[in-house]
Amino acid sequence: MEGTHHHVKTQSLKRKDKRCVTCTQCGKSLTNKQSLKNHMRIHTGERPFTCTQCGKSFNVLSTLNGHMLIHTGEKPFTCDQCSKTFTMASLLKRHLQVHKEENPYSCSKCGKGFKIQSNLRKHKKIHTGVKEYMCFECKKTFMTAEELKLHNRTHTGEKPYMCSHCSKTFSILRNLKTHEWIHTGEKPYKCSHCDRRFRQLADLQSHERTHTGEKPYMCSHCDKRFNRSSNLKAHERTHTREKPYKCSHCDKGFMKSASLKKHKRIHT
Repeated sequence: MEGTHHHVKTQSLKRKDKRCVTCTQCGKSLTNKQSLKNHMRIHTGERPFTCTQCGKSFNVLSTLNGHMLIHTGEKPFTCDQCSKTFTMASLLKRHLQVHKEENPYSCSKCGKGFKIQSNLRKHKKIHTGVKEYMCFECKKTFMTAEELKLHNRTHTGEKPYMCSHCSKTFSILRNLKTHEWIHTGEKPYKCSHCDRRFRQLADLQSHERTHTGEKPYMCSHCDKRFNRSSNLKAHERTHTREKPYKCSHCDKGFMKSASLKKHKRIHT
Protein backbone atom coordinates (compact mmCIF):
# COMPACT_ATOMS: atom_id res chain seq x y z
CA MET A 1 0.00 0.00 0.00
CA GLU A 2 2.82 2.35 0.95
CA GLY A 3 4.65 1.56 -2.33
CA THR A 4 1.52 2.38 -4.34
CA HIS A 5 1.15 5.74 -2.53
CA HIS A 6 4.81 6.56 -3.26
CA HIS A 7 4.28 5.64 -6.97
CA VAL A 8 1.21 7.95 -7.23
CA LYS A 9 3.12 10.82 -5.59
CA THR A 10 6.04 10.38 -8.00
CA GLN A 11 3.68 10.36 -11.00
CA SER A 12 2.05 13.57 -9.69
CA LEU A 13 5.44 15.29 -9.40
CA LYS A 14 6.35 14.18 -12.94
CA ARG A 15 3.13 15.67 -14.31
CA LYS A 16 3.84 18.91 -12.40
CA ASP A 17 7.40 19.02 -13.82
CA LYS A 18 6.03 18.67 -17.37
CA ARG A 19 3.93 21.78 -16.88
CA CYS A 20 7.03 23.83 -15.92
CA VAL A 21 9.74 25.06 -18.31
CA THR A 22 13.29 25.91 -17.26
CA CYS A 23 15.56 28.72 -18.44
CA THR A 24 18.81 27.24 -19.85
CA GLN A 25 20.71 30.39 -18.86
CA CYS A 26 19.93 30.72 -15.17
CA GLY A 27 17.88 27.62 -14.25
CA LYS A 28 14.76 29.57 -13.29
CA SER A 29 11.49 27.60 -13.61
CA LEU A 30 8.51 29.21 -15.34
CA THR A 31 4.91 28.10 -15.69
CA ASN A 32 4.66 28.10 -19.52
CA LYS A 33 6.55 28.68 -22.76
CA GLN A 34 5.30 32.28 -23.17
CA SER A 35 6.63 33.18 -19.72
CA LEU A 36 9.96 31.59 -20.65
CA LYS A 37 10.02 33.56 -23.92
CA ASN A 38 9.46 36.83 -22.01
CA HIS A 39 12.05 35.87 -19.41
CA MET A 40 14.73 35.01 -22.01
CA ARG A 41 14.72 38.63 -23.18
CA ILE A 42 16.46 39.52 -19.90
CA HIS A 43 19.42 37.46 -21.08
CA THR A 44 19.32 38.35 -24.79
CA GLY A 45 18.64 42.04 -24.24
CA GLU A 46 15.86 41.91 -26.82
CA ARG A 47 13.29 44.75 -26.54
CA PRO A 48 10.73 44.22 -29.30
CA PHE A 49 8.07 46.64 -28.00
CA THR A 50 8.85 50.26 -28.95
CA CYS A 51 7.09 53.47 -27.91
CA THR A 52 5.87 55.39 -30.96
CA GLN A 53 6.16 58.69 -29.07
CA CYS A 54 9.76 58.65 -27.81
CA GLY A 55 11.36 55.50 -29.27
CA LYS A 56 12.04 53.87 -25.91
CA SER A 57 11.91 50.04 -26.09
CA PHE A 58 10.68 47.39 -23.66
CA ASN A 59 10.95 43.62 -23.35
CA VAL A 60 7.31 43.11 -22.27
CA LEU A 61 4.17 44.58 -23.87
CA SER A 62 2.52 45.37 -20.53
CA THR A 63 5.50 47.56 -19.57
CA LEU A 64 5.13 49.50 -22.83
CA ASN A 65 1.41 49.98 -22.15
CA GLY A 66 2.24 51.38 -18.70
CA HIS A 67 4.89 53.66 -20.19
CA MET A 68 2.47 55.06 -22.82
CA LEU A 69 0.38 56.58 -20.03
CA ILE A 70 3.23 59.05 -19.40
CA HIS A 71 2.59 60.51 -22.87
CA THR A 72 -1.21 60.44 -22.74
CA GLY A 73 -1.32 61.88 -19.23
CA GLU A 74 -3.79 59.20 -18.21
CA LYS A 75 -3.61 58.05 -14.60
CA PRO A 76 -6.24 55.33 -14.22
CA PHE A 77 -5.25 54.17 -10.72
CA THR A 78 -6.73 56.41 -8.01
CA CYS A 79 -6.01 56.37 -4.27
CA ASP A 80 -9.32 56.19 -2.37
CA GLN A 81 -7.68 57.86 0.63
CA CYS A 82 -6.48 61.14 -0.92
CA SER A 83 -7.62 60.94 -4.59
CA LYS A 84 -4.02 61.06 -5.87
CA THR A 85 -3.72 59.28 -9.23
CA PHE A 86 -1.04 57.01 -10.70
CA THR A 87 -0.09 55.56 -14.08
CA MET A 88 0.61 52.08 -12.69
CA ALA A 89 -1.02 49.78 -10.12
CA SER A 90 2.40 49.10 -8.56
CA LEU A 91 2.91 52.84 -7.90
CA LEU A 92 -0.51 53.08 -6.25
CA LYS A 93 0.27 50.02 -4.11
CA ARG A 94 3.54 51.60 -2.95
CA HIS A 95 1.75 54.90 -2.22
CA LEU A 96 -0.93 53.15 -0.10
CA GLN A 97 1.75 52.17 2.42
CA VAL A 98 1.87 55.84 3.48
CA HIS A 99 -1.80 55.73 4.45
CA LYS A 100 -1.44 52.34 6.12
CA GLU A 101 0.93 53.90 8.67
CA GLU A 102 -1.41 56.88 9.17
CA ASN A 103 -4.57 54.76 9.35
CA PRO A 104 -4.03 51.48 11.25
CA TYR A 105 -7.62 50.20 10.87
CA SER A 106 -8.09 48.89 7.32
CA CYS A 107 -11.13 47.49 5.52
CA SER A 108 -10.76 43.81 4.60
CA LYS A 109 -12.88 44.33 1.46
CA CYS A 110 -11.16 47.30 -0.23
CA GLY A 111 -8.10 48.10 1.89
CA LYS A 112 -9.18 51.65 2.80
CA GLY A 113 -7.67 52.71 6.14
CA PHE A 114 -9.05 54.68 9.08
CA LYS A 115 -7.58 56.39 12.14
CA ILE A 116 -10.30 55.15 14.48
CA GLN A 117 -12.15 51.82 14.54
CA SER A 118 -15.66 53.33 14.70
CA ASN A 119 -15.11 54.99 11.30
CA LEU A 120 -14.09 51.62 9.87
CA ARG A 121 -17.35 50.10 11.16
CA LYS A 122 -19.34 52.88 9.44
CA HIS A 123 -17.39 52.39 6.22
CA LYS A 124 -18.07 48.63 6.11
CA LYS A 125 -21.77 49.39 5.59
CA ILE A 126 -20.88 50.56 2.07
CA HIS A 127 -19.97 46.97 1.21
CA THR A 128 -22.90 45.35 3.01
CA GLY A 129 -25.40 47.87 1.60
CA VAL A 130 -27.16 48.14 4.99
CA LYS A 131 -29.01 51.45 5.44
CA GLU A 132 -30.67 51.20 8.83
CA TYR A 133 -31.55 54.90 9.34
CA MET A 134 -34.80 55.95 7.62
CA CYS A 135 -36.30 59.40 7.11
CA PHE A 136 -39.97 59.35 8.19
CA GLU A 137 -40.81 62.22 5.83
CA CYS A 138 -39.73 60.69 2.50
CA LYS A 139 -38.74 57.10 3.46
CA LYS A 140 -35.20 57.60 2.14
CA THR A 141 -32.63 55.47 4.01
CA PHE A 142 -29.08 56.22 5.17
CA MET A 143 -26.08 54.30 6.45
CA THR A 144 -25.34 56.55 9.44
CA ALA A 145 -27.30 58.64 11.94
CA GLU A 146 -25.22 61.68 10.96
CA GLU A 147 -26.25 61.35 7.28
CA LEU A 148 -29.91 61.14 8.33
CA LYS A 149 -29.53 64.19 10.58
CA LEU A 150 -28.10 66.26 7.73
CA HIS A 151 -30.80 65.01 5.35
CA ASN A 152 -33.61 65.95 7.75
CA ARG A 153 -32.58 69.59 7.39
CA THR A 154 -33.80 69.49 3.76
CA HIS A 155 -37.31 68.95 5.22
CA THR A 156 -37.10 71.23 8.26
CA GLY A 157 -35.19 74.01 6.51
CA GLU A 158 -32.82 74.20 9.49
CA LYS A 159 -29.58 76.06 8.73
CA PRO A 160 -27.65 76.33 12.00
CA TYR A 161 -24.36 77.63 10.55
CA MET A 162 -24.23 81.39 9.93
CA CYS A 163 -21.61 83.35 7.99
CA SER A 164 -19.93 85.98 10.19
CA HIS A 165 -19.53 88.32 7.18
CA CYS A 166 -22.98 88.39 5.55
CA SER A 167 -25.28 86.39 7.87
CA LYS A 168 -26.05 83.80 5.18
CA THR A 169 -26.90 80.45 6.78
CA PHE A 170 -26.03 76.87 5.86
CA SER A 171 -27.23 73.40 6.82
CA ILE A 172 -23.71 71.89 6.62
CA LEU A 173 -20.60 73.27 8.34
CA ARG A 174 -18.19 72.56 5.47
CA ASN A 175 -20.45 74.57 3.13
CA LEU A 176 -20.18 77.54 5.49
CA LYS A 177 -16.37 77.28 5.55
CA THR A 178 -16.19 77.12 1.75
CA HIS A 179 -18.57 80.12 1.51
CA GLU A 180 -16.52 82.25 3.92
CA TRP A 181 -13.51 81.95 1.60
CA ILE A 182 -15.49 84.14 -0.84
CA HIS A 183 -15.19 86.95 1.72
CA THR A 184 -11.60 86.27 2.75
CA GLY A 185 -10.42 85.59 -0.81
CA GLU A 186 -8.74 82.40 0.38
CA LYS A 187 -8.14 79.70 -2.25
CA PRO A 188 -6.15 76.96 -0.49
CA TYR A 189 -6.01 74.45 -3.37
CA LYS A 190 -3.35 75.21 -6.01
CA CYS A 191 -2.97 73.47 -9.37
CA SER A 192 0.31 71.57 -9.72
CA HIS A 193 0.40 72.36 -13.47
CA CYS A 194 -0.39 76.09 -13.50
CA ASP A 195 -0.91 78.95 -11.03
CA ARG A 196 -4.69 78.67 -10.73
CA ARG A 197 -6.10 78.26 -7.23
CA PHE A 198 -9.44 76.94 -5.98
CA ARG A 199 -11.65 77.10 -2.92
CA GLN A 200 -12.73 73.47 -3.14
CA LEU A 201 -10.63 70.32 -3.55
CA ALA A 202 -13.17 68.84 -6.00
CA ASP A 203 -12.81 71.90 -8.26
CA LEU A 204 -9.01 71.55 -8.20
CA GLN A 205 -9.18 67.85 -9.08
CA SER A 206 -11.59 68.56 -11.93
CA HIS A 207 -9.39 71.40 -13.23
CA GLU A 208 -6.21 69.30 -13.16
CA ARG A 209 -7.88 66.81 -15.48
CA THR A 210 -7.91 69.54 -18.17
CA HIS A 211 -4.10 69.26 -18.06
CA THR A 212 -3.87 65.47 -17.88
CA GLY A 213 -6.83 64.68 -20.15
CA GLU A 214 -8.03 62.16 -17.57
CA LYS A 215 -11.74 61.24 -17.63
CA PRO A 216 -12.22 58.72 -14.81
CA TYR A 217 -16.03 58.72 -14.76
CA MET A 218 -17.51 56.36 -17.37
CA CYS A 219 -21.17 55.98 -18.26
CA SER A 220 -22.45 52.47 -17.53
CA HIS A 221 -24.84 52.70 -20.48
CA CYS A 222 -22.73 53.95 -23.38
CA ASP A 223 -19.06 54.08 -22.23
CA LYS A 224 -18.86 57.88 -22.66
CA ARG A 225 -16.36 59.35 -20.18
CA PHE A 226 -16.36 62.54 -18.08
CA ASN A 227 -13.90 64.48 -15.93
CA ARG A 228 -16.53 65.33 -13.29
CA SER A 229 -18.84 62.92 -11.46
CA SER A 230 -21.62 65.56 -11.58
CA ASN A 231 -21.38 65.64 -15.39
CA LEU A 232 -21.61 61.84 -15.47
CA LYS A 233 -24.73 61.86 -13.27
CA ALA A 234 -26.40 64.50 -15.46
CA HIS A 235 -25.53 62.50 -18.58
CA GLU A 236 -26.80 59.17 -17.21
CA ARG A 237 -30.23 60.74 -16.71
CA THR A 238 -30.53 60.92 -20.50
CA HIS A 239 -30.53 57.10 -20.36
CA THR A 240 -32.58 56.51 -17.19
CA ARG A 241 -34.96 59.50 -17.73
CA GLU A 242 -34.72 60.16 -13.98
CA LYS A 243 -36.02 63.59 -12.93
CA PRO A 244 -34.76 64.26 -9.40
CA TYR A 245 -35.53 68.02 -9.32
CA LYS A 246 -39.18 68.45 -8.28
CA CYS A 247 -41.18 71.65 -8.34
CA SER A 248 -42.59 72.43 -4.88
CA HIS A 249 -45.66 74.09 -6.45
CA CYS A 250 -46.85 71.50 -8.98
CA ASP A 251 -44.62 68.46 -8.39
CA LYS A 252 -43.35 68.50 -11.99
CA GLY A 253 -39.92 66.82 -12.33
CA PHE A 254 -36.79 67.89 -14.18
CA MET A 255 -33.44 66.34 -15.07
CA LYS A 256 -31.47 69.52 -14.37
CA SER A 257 -31.66 72.03 -11.52
CA ALA A 258 -31.36 74.87 -14.08
CA SER A 259 -34.51 73.59 -15.83
CA LEU A 260 -36.38 73.55 -12.50
CA LYS A 261 -35.24 77.10 -11.75
CA LYS A 262 -36.49 78.29 -15.14
CA HIS A 263 -39.82 76.47 -14.65
CA LYS A 264 -40.46 78.08 -11.23
CA ARG A 265 -40.77 81.48 -12.90
CA ILE A 266 -44.18 80.33 -14.16
CA HIS A 267 -45.45 80.25 -10.57
CA THR A 268 -44.01 83.61 -9.43
